[in-house]
Amino acid sequence: MAQFTKDMTIGEMLQINPAVAPVLMEAGMHCLGCPSAQGESLEEAALVHGIDVDELMDKLAEL
Repeated sequence: MAQFTKDMTIGEMLQINPAVAPVLMEAGMHCLGCPSAQGESLEEAALVHGIDVDELMDKLAEL
């Protein structure tokens, strides 16, 4: 399985493994299908949503 990075876009992550969707939604990212989410990096999205990107990376690593 591919490893996720902070600079990957949400869209890329969803293409690689759709199972990231529930993890991201649980973290507070509820608009995964919007154009902004498809083009912004995980780190940018985490910043906008006030989420600790390192904690989110830990959860994604468990997939």
